[in-house]
Amino acid sequence: MPLQWRTAERGSSLGLLEATLKSKKQRGAVLAGSAGVGKTVLARSVVQRFAAQKTKPPVRWVACTASASQVPFGSFSHLVEVAGVGDSATLVRAARESLLRHYGEGLLVGIDDAHHLDNLSATLAHQLALTSSARLIITVRTGEPAPDAITALWKDGILSRVDIEPFDRVETTQLIEAALGGPLESASASKIFDVSQGNPLYLRHLVEGTVKSGTLREVEGVWQLRGEIVLTPHLSTLIGDHLKTLPPQVKSVLEYLSVEEPLTLADLTALTSRASIEEAEKVNAVEVRARNDDLVVHSAHPVYTEGIRVSLGRLAARRLRTDVVAQLSSRPARNVSSRLRLADLAIDSENPPPVDNVIESSYEAMRLGDLVLGERLARNALGRSGGLAARLPLAHALAWLGRGREADDVLVPVDPAQLSEWELTSWTLPKAANQFWMLDEPEQAMDFLTEMGARVTDPIAVHTFDALAATFVMNAGDPQHAVELAAAVLASPSAPELAIAWAAATATLASARLGRFGDVGALANRGLSAQHPGLLRFTIGLGEITTSLMTETVMRAQRRARNFMEFSGLQEPGRAIGEVLLARTLMASGELTRATFLLRESAAALIQTGYSWGPLALMYLAQATGQRGDAAAAAQVLARAEARHSVRSQLYAPELGLAKAWTLAAAHDLNGAVAAARAAARTAQQSGQLAIALHALHDSVRLGDGDAVGAIAEVLKAVDCTAGRIALAHARAVAAADAPTLDRVALELADLGMRCAAADASAQAAMAYSARHDRKGELRAKARAAELRGDAATPVLERVLSALPLTERELQIGVMVAEGLSNKAIAERLCVSVRTVEGHIYRACSKVDAPDRATLGYAVAGTKSGSALRETKRPSASTL
Repeated sequence: MPLQWRTAERGSSLGLLEATLKSKKQRGAVLAGSAGVGKTVLARSVVQRFAAQKTKPPVRWVACTASASQVPFGSFSHLVEVAGVGDSATLVRAARESLLRHYGEGLLVGIDDAHHLDNLSATLAHQLALTSSARLIITVRTGEPAPDAITALWKDGILSRVDIEPFDRVETTQLIEAALGGPLESASASKIFDVSQGNPLYLRHLVEGTVKSGTLREVEGVWQLRGEIVLTPHLSTLIGDHLKTLPPQVKSVLEYLSVEEPLTLADLTALTSRASIEEAEKVNAVEVRARNDDLVVHSAHPVYTEGIRVSLGRLAARRLRTDVVAQLSSRPARNVSSRLRLADLAIDSENPPPVDNVIESSYEAMRLGDLVLGERLARNALGRSGGLAARLPLAHALAWLGRGREADDVLVPVDPAQLSEWELTSWTLPKAANQFWMLDEPEQAMDFLTEMGARVTDPIAVHTFDALAATFVMNAGDPQHAVELAAAVLASPSAPELAIAWAAATATLASARLGRFGDVGALANRGLSAQHPGLLRFTIGLGEITTSLMTETVMRAQRRARNFMEFSGLQEPGRAIGEVLLARTLMASGELTRATFLLRESAAALIQTGYSWGPLALMYLAQATGQRGDAAAAAQVLARAEARHSVRSQLYAPELGLAKAWTLAAAHDLNGAVAAARAAARTAQQSGQLAIALHALHDSVRLGDGDAVGAIAEVLKAVDCTAGRIALAHARAVAAADAPTLDRVALELADLGMRCAAADASAQAAMAYSARHDRKGELRAKARAAELRGDAATPVLERVLSALPLTERELQIGVMVAEGLSNKAIAERLCVSVRTVEGHIYRACSKVDAPDRATLGYAVAGTKSGSALRETKRPSASTL
């Protein structure tokens, strides 16, 4: 697919350059920046814009090269005529006169890569700027020596110097997304930025090479990077040409950094020499940075080491890894990360570790959530041994990565009849789990687990089978039975660590959804302290977050979610699952735009795996999109969620019902929306998920259900929690159209951080005040709803926060009234008389039926148009 690259916007730099060309004090500008940063593109852009003026000044370009720098006037040879010989001053004068004679006064000269100018050409450029009406736009590369005559241009203030920096992360992502024509996954954007460092030239070649290789591809509308970043041949050539100019000892330093980066100064010195590192730093090939009490060495740009890495032969790479491993092994590893990194280097060295050590490292990597490293280590072990012990971690890694068919292929060659009880258990667990989730064969998986479980009698094996069975049962929609199975495992002193991890994770989530909040903390702690593959912690996390949302505050739930996000880092699928957890809390706080962004990314990452997190992400996404009022988009997501929902995600059937409710609400089918929310609550109650039933019933109340009081009260007999008590108060107030109580409910919800629900309650209060003909109370409630709504567009908010029948000037003054300005202050700001302001306020009050000035302020504050107008007065994020 050909990518459509656009010229990146550099508004501030472009404006500055245009100003220098129009300035009477200066004759143009020098653009300075590193190779590929976009100097030439920007220079040509500003010259083109300047040349398009009515005067249409003559424009000539000079492209400088290293070869032309060896010839006097080499770069200007196509523009000047210099006959005969003479001293330098005479030759420069003749060249200047020739140039101006041919092209006239007002000439605009663009000189690209002026650091390659020969001395006479550089002097000519200096003379043009100093003694004629010509204007110049010059580019130079930082880190390269430029002729004195060129540097004098900005040092003496003849030309302005404008430093062109690489793009930052946000600009880089925007540029890539414009080229790809769609959103780029955040983690993928970070990886590409880390290699390109925002350099436009490198960025373009990296993206094009990676798209062509297929490692950067579009999945479910989101572009994802899976695998290594690939350099195009052109970029490889550019990097290779640069590396050829470096001294051999400098290239040796970069070769070791291509194997492991960064390296401490001491380690790299032992591998090369101090003099080599100093020379590398001198020629800007490396950077030496402080890290704690140590000095570490990085390459000056990641593409240098990337270019070397892909060009290294296999034997040379093994030799370098062997050297690095020997050096790093000379002292104990600092931590588990260092130990795993050493194992990863060692497996492709001349002295690989014993297979048993590699297998243990694979499990250790998975416990930390690094499934890619776990797979790589396990593949090495399997390639060297072929035994069951090596097949197991590889199958686990592939299954957790969502590659179910590959995982099954690893396990199929094993004959279970030849296995001991413990070997049979170890083989059955990943095979059954993979079949349940990744192959989407849950019924067959449960039957298979039962069949294999009948063959074991050892208590350790029995408990392990029971722990996985509990997880299956929970996901299939029976959390009550799951808790019973898990409790038996956790109560046994002979249960192994893996069984404890499965059982505790299952019991944590199931207990939270059942409304047994008092059990969640201890279960979560037990699960998190067990040794297990790291992704089980996210099941625990959803249980903890559910509990926090029902019994504590949204802020507390968000803190928990962010802790799980920190664990996953950029590793998939942990990152995507962590985003589901965080998005759930953002929905409660009313940050729906951010929630939908995260859920769209996580759904794209998860939906092609077998994780039940994938359908759940789509269910949440449909809910959030519906609450934003986008009916068409919500309907599309709902259809995808329904298509992906199966037995393996039956636990989340109530969430699917709520997705339907909010989709119908966005389409203004309130009766259908309330019915769908009530149906979701019944589904939750039928499976004992009382906490989820309360949440569904509260959503029904937000949608205007005045008949939910009895249902909520009935659930509260079994589950007493903060969110449930507020939901009951909310339902009673809606049923009675009790405006003051709705006001109080809104404040309580806001205090808990549930701003979306609080906004709905305030909007419902406004409607109740209106029914009582209390205009002041109505407008005050509307103002609070507008303040709380964030980017929500629920039916009640859309109904209440409609635009006011005011002129633009009346609305503008109303906003200032809402901000607390006096009539005199408003008059001064608008440069009108106080009487004019009073007239506008009088007419505005009449139009909105406001009895006084303060009520007008409430009315304006409670509209989308007023909120938008106030927003324009706020400082930008960069100034906060």
